[in-house]
Amino acid sequence: MELFKAVPLGGILSYVVALVVGSQGTSGGHLHITRTEVYQYEMWWSWPLFLAGTAVAWGIMAMQR
Repeated sequence: MELFKAVPLGGILSYVVALVVGSQGTSGGHLHITRTEVYQYEMWWSWPLFLAGTAVAWGIMAMQR
């Protein structure tokens, strides 16, 4: 159950960090920030950051259990 709660938190973290770093014109190195199109809306996104943020949120929620 904690994983379902952690996925939106990982998405929010990824979106905010990718927006700040990507709008400065850099790819963020290992974060691999790219400009992605979702239903004709362009946004900055990072899959490695999403997975890491989801894992950290899931770990914190699992420890609180």
